[in-house]
Amino acid sequence: MLRVVCFAVLVLFAGTARAEEPAVALRIGYLKGTNDLTLAKAHGSLERALEPRGVKVSWAGPFAASAPAVEAMNGGAIDLTVGSSTSFITSRAGGVKLVMFAYQPQSAGDEGIVVRADSPLHSVAELAGRTVAVNRGGTGEYLLVRALNKANVPADRVTRAYLAPPDSSSALSGGHVDAWATWDPFLSVVLENGSARLLADGAQIGSENAIAYFVSQSFLASHRPVVAAVFEVLRSENARARAHTQEAGEIWVRELGLPAGVAARLGEYNTDPLGPVGPAETAHIEHIADWYVDNRIIPARPDIASFVTDISR
Repeated sequence: MLRVVCFAVLVLFAGTARAEEPAVALRIGYLKGTNDLTLAKAHGSLERALEPRGVKVSWAGPFAASAPAVEAMNGGAIDLTVGSSTSFITSRAGGVKLVMFAYQPQSAGDEGIVVRADSPLHSVAELAGRTVAVNRGGTGEYLLVRALNKANVPADRVTRAYLAPPDSSSALSGGHVDAWATWDPFLSVVLENGSARLLADGAQIGSENAIAYFVSQSFLASHRPVVAAVFEVLRSENARARAHTQEAGEIWVRELGLPAGVAARLGEYNTDPLGPVGPAETAHIEHIADWYVDNRIIPARPDIASFVTDISR
């Protein structure tokens, strides 16, 4: 009889333990970036929103750019991350099954092409015959080719040095490249410390880039309500950041280990409204994908429409 009672207690205990275990694990890859995901991490707002749903949040990173985070997603190491609409296009061209569920236009002031402070270059046209650091297929390469198009400089007249942001910064300061096509927070840091000056910003380049949030296709298929809850948290963080830009800048400085002096600039240029991916956003991404094909950055336009979702519906 005692054995029966003990066995029953063990079964009850095991059942209770199983019931208390999180039903879903959400693994997030965050970037060294000035986005609402970084703010959510700092505030713990995703954990508070998702814990009642039985979701356990874990964080991986920070990744220097979107490409390594997407590689981690493609390898099954993370479920959700952030990047640019341009990195989404190259990821889809590479066959990665990630779905875009949120979209935020980028400010002209949070991306651009810089040269060393003492550089003799003063226009994009003068980049002909020079070497420019970019990240392959992402925002950097997009900004450079877009700028060259606008300045009527053939793209093959400029050598592209494919480097990660930290390596690009070192290459520029060391004189190994003549310019660097980059974005925040890297852009604000080099402008603030005086090591570089702006050759052209997003407006002068004609950039149509955006920040985008991605989730693996398999996670979305199994846990759409969780992704919808993440979206609502991001929108809340975005609204707070737009209302308190200095506070947002200070959080990015603290979370990303940046110089305190860049806080105001980061808050000013990185708090555009975030929203869902609707028909207009989808058409815009397809438009940029066509531009990528025309400029031989990717060989063919990938399927975009099947890999975006209006998570607000």
